[in-house]
Amino acid sequence: MGLHLVGTWPRACSAALALAFLVACSKKEPEKPPPQAIDVSVQVVKAQTVPVTFEFVGQTESSQRVEIRARVSGFLERRVYTEGAFVQPGQVLFLMDAKPFEASLKAARGELAQQQARLNTARANLARVKPLVTDNALAAKDLDDATGQEQAAAAAVESAAAKVTDAQLNLSYVTITSPVAGQSSFAKVQDGAYVSSANSLLTYVAKLDPMRVNFSLSENESLRRQDEVAKGTLIKAPHDDYTVEIVLADGTSFPAQGRITFADASYSQETGTFLLRAEVPNPKGDLKPGQFVRVKVHGFTRPNSIVVPQRAVQQSPRGEFVWTVDGEGKASQRPIQVGDWMGDQWLVTGGLKDGERVVVDGFMRLGPGAVVRAKEVPATSLPASGIAQVTTAASSASAGGAGAGAAQPSSGKAAAPSAAAAAAVAAAADKDAVYFDRGRTSLDATGHARLIAVVAALKAKPELRVELHGYVDSSGDMTRNAALAKQRAESVRDALLAADVPPDRIVLKAPANIVGGASPALARRVDVVLAGAR
Repeated sequence: MGLHLVGTWPRACSAALALAFLVACSKKEPEKPPPQAIDVSVQVVKAQTVPVTFEFVGQTESSQRVEIRARVSGFLERRVYTEGAFVQPGQVLFLMDAKPFEASLKAARGELAQQQARLNTARANLARVKPLVTDNALAAKDLDDATGQEQAAAAAVESAAAKVTDAQLNLSYVTITSPVAGQSSFAKVQDGAYVSSANSLLTYVAKLDPMRVNFSLSENESLRRQDEVAKGTLIKAPHDDYTVEIVLADGTSFPAQGRITFADASYSQETGTFLLRAEVPNPKGDLKPGQFVRVKVHGFTRPNSIVVPQRAVQQSPRGEFVWTVDGEGKASQRPIQVGDWMGDQWLVTGGLKDGERVVVDGFMRLGPGAVVRAKEVPATSLPASGIAQVTTAASSASAGGAGAGAAQPSSGKAAAPSAAAAAAVAAAADKDAVYFDRGRTSLDATGHARLIAVVAALKAKPELRVELHGYVDSSGDMTRNAALAKQRAESVRDALLAADVPPDRIVLKAPANIVGGASPALARRVDVVLAGAR
């Protein structure tokens, strides 16, 4: 019996296992729940005409700078005005010693009286001679002599009268007044000094209202704008009537706006730039001659343009892209080409069409084909034409310097520090660097402001030259990054050329390592190095 049980156990066990396997295989696996829709905010992009502002570095200049000179030689008695004060037309500035000129005037008047007496005598003599000649009591020669004497006496009176006028003018010149209203300079000749033609310049008076602002357009920039106008991507202002906004060194805008009043007929052979001049009302005299300012020219527009919030634009090793939502509610990546910044929005030059939906919030969990629940939000208003903030020194680059790995937003709360923030962080350590936002080659407002001091130093010391070294961060393709570093240096060079820095004083020098450091925000820069001339 025991042997029988042992022999049948394996067969019974196998049958049980087979039955359990069949039962298990007959059960269906539970279906996976459908993917949950991701909540996102979208904007419907619309093609529209947007205002464009071009920015330059300029320098103020008096609209009328008058040299105050002594017109006669003599001793300077005293300075009457307060140096540096605002003076009015006709206000006395200097007084010279008047005694010699008063004496000369008295002498001239005495000579005039003497010649007048001689003229009276000659006329009386002529009056007596005429009837006697008529009666043949005197010869005709006597009449001719009397007539000649009378005419000579009249001429002597005229000469003496001219000397009186000259003496009066010289006496009036000892009181030196301002011909215009403006800011006075310091006195170049001290009280008691002898003034002659060699040192006749006493001071200057600069008219402050209106104030001129000179700025330059580089040849490359000019050709680029002409090409855009020819293609219809840029529209000029009607009648070339452009508004000029002045931004001071501290970043504040001057309250009054001006107009461009002069454009030079040719390019400068020294700098390769085209001189432009604007005039700005300056009734309070707040602007002073010689200030370095930023000049924003308003009036251009770009037709059929698409703009998106900066936070919607993200970076990948291949360049900028946005997330779009199709008609089925699915997300997809869309590579785009970007242009200028406009306030907190970005001009898109390629990759998007009118009416498409762009994700502006909630894209951190998105992937290609992800199902989304889209909530449409209104588009942000564009800046007004008069206050548009657009950086236009150069076009943006699409790849070098972009974040590697997973795509990250280029702006907004999750964005890396901006160029302005990097400049603020590094200001204490490096005052001769211009910083750039990720993937950009255009100078922002902070970069332009930092170059103002460099331009001033170069103009103050002609022996200096400037070296420009372009850098990128460690991400992206190195070949494209090398081009990006060079474009950033060229952007700074163009800004210096536009500020009338001679091209022979600007050197573009590639560094041995174009990666500017571990911090991406501080690595994306151009080092501006001032050095003595070779």
